[in-house]
Amino acid sequence: MSVVVDFRNVSVVRDGSLILDDIEWLVHADERWVIIGPNGAGKTTLLMLAAAHEHPTDGTVTVLDETLGGGDVFGLRPRLGLASAAMARQIPATETVVNVVMTAAWAVTGRWNEQYDTVDEERARRVLSEWKLDHLADRAFGTLSEGEQKRTMIARAVMTDPEVLLLDEPAASLDLGSREELMYLLGDYSTSPRAPVILMVTHHVEEIPAGFTHALVLKNGRVHAAGLIGATLSSDVLSSAFGIPITVSRSAGRFAARGD
Repeated sequence: MSVVVDFRNVSVVRDGSLILDDIEWLVHADERWVIIGPNGAGKTTLLMLAAAHEHPTDGTVTVLDETLGGGDVFGLRPRLGLASAAMARQIPATETVVNVVMTAAWAVTGRWNEQYDTVDEERARRVLSEWKLDHLADRAFGTLSEGEQKRTMIARAVMTDPEVLLLDEPAASLDLGSREELMYLLGDYSTSPRAPVILMVTHHVEEIPAGFTHALVLKNGRVHAAGLIGATLSSDVLSSAFGIPITVSRSAGRFAARGD
């Protein structure tokens, strides 16, 4: 198995505060990881390092054989697909959904003077169809519901067939129906033979799609537990990480948790 993401003794200090502390983490090519932990544990910072959008203060981060700070990060980023609320805020509200997805080919967030081929638009519309968004292709991004916007950003992230897909809380703030629709689509995608490595941050185990293989639990900027998802997302591990008694259950590949 080839190593896709390699964190060695990684620490991040921001404004004098230690955000990540001595992180060791390996991700292989056939794995789908969820990253979970309390607020302020460093989850999004970890994801942004893997997305080549931040650099470590200490240690080394290697993604797809490129070490951050040692080469052309702009050559690496097109090989990575990132969907996040921060990225969504950069999209012009008037941009059509098909253009939101298609502009990923140029790594820009709005149409300007780029030249697109017919194949680019065909690819964008095909991806929209796969994520059940084809009926919204010509709508303005700003008119979509939050769930539709989140799925549009995922469609944008997979537009270029990335080698690593990074998702920052893709189900946050969604209603039950929107969340479950997204879970079905992500679960179906993650188990496809052509799916890339997936790294996903979430706050809730209920937002983990079926098909994910590994979990990383962060606490106070450090790795609290990591490994196969069934063993890592245990009642004992999550109780210790969140500081309250938690009972975790699993059914049909999906997790649930409640406080005791």
